[in-house]
Amino acid sequence: MTYPIQKTDAEWQALLREKGAEPGAFEVTRHAATERPFTGKYEGHWADGSYRCICCGAKLFDSETKFDAGCGWPSFWRAVPGAIREIEDHSHGMLRTETVCAQCGAHLGHVFPDGPGPTGLRYCMNSASLDFDPPAP
Repeated sequence: MTYPIQKTDAEWQALLREKGAEPGAFEVTRHAATERPFTGKYEGHWADGSYRCICCGAKLFDSETKFDAGCGWPSFWRAVPGAIREIEDHSHGMLRTETVCAQCGAHLGHVFPDGPGPTGLRYCMNSASLDFDPPAP
């Protein structure tokens, strides 16, 4: 798949270093790695604001859609419309739905049909793929 924002691996690595991203952010976002549960900086983060793609800055989620799923990763019941692409994922011997940033293709996590209303969805994201913006004063 192609995405509006394209960079080489070296460019992504440099950009993530510049942003002070978590050490595993490149492997998570560009090679679909997964951080260990309950280790990400946004898993227990409950401030008001917006969650953005660590790679390109696209807005992905609003804080009011975040909930405690107890799974060990930040979870949201709705994404910003058009912000995420879903891809069928057959890795690890199971069928899942991978979520990637619609602008740059960064791997974010997976979405599952076991979340709360009103959507019934659980966007299970890696903290390493996210950046947080507090609301403007």
